[in-house]
Amino acid sequence: MPLRHLAGAAALIISNLALSAIPAIGGEASRDINAPVTVAAAQATAPNFVGITNWFNSAPLDITGLRGKVVLVDFWTYGCVNCVNTLPHVTKLYEKYKDRGLVVVGVHTPEFPFERSAGNVKAALTRHGITYPVAQDNDSRTWNAYQNQYWPAQYIVDQSGKIVFQHAGEGQYDEIERTVARLLNANS
Repeated sequence: MPLRHLAGAAALIISNLALSAIPAIGGEASRDINAPVTVAAAQATAPNFVGITNWFNSAPLDITGLRGKVVLVDFWTYGCVNCVNTLPHVTKLYEKYKDRGLVVVGVHTPEFPFERSAGNVKAALTRHGITYPVAQDNDSRTWNAYQNQYWPAQYIVDQSGKIVFQHAGEGQYDEIERTVARLLNANS
């Protein structure tokens, strides 16, 4: 192989590695739709919902007040296409299991200034048929409490208030449902 081809291949590899190390390239926040599923090893206690500017579809919720329930905390923002792609799965899961003890709490954490508008969030809830509780986390305080880094991200909290499952990005819908069903069946 000629030296110039090797140099070109090396430059291509280096630039791809550099670009993959900079998640915000092109104005896009870190959102890896192929991020691995992580089962929380330490089973940390789920943080409370803090710094919430508005609650939609619910009075304000407190994570300790949800003990005895299985809680899916779903971090999203309506301007994120990956988040929008997950919403049909989250709403379907909520409809299927809400009468068995599942509580879904959407945590809308804006990425861009226009996503901070309560009116825009409310319109997105209507547009996507979201009837479960949604917390508007404009100052990213709940996001930070969970040490979250991605849109979308799901955290499953068991009946004792421990995070037992987390996933960032799209996908893993079957695994999320299996985890919810297993937790709900264990309490039946």
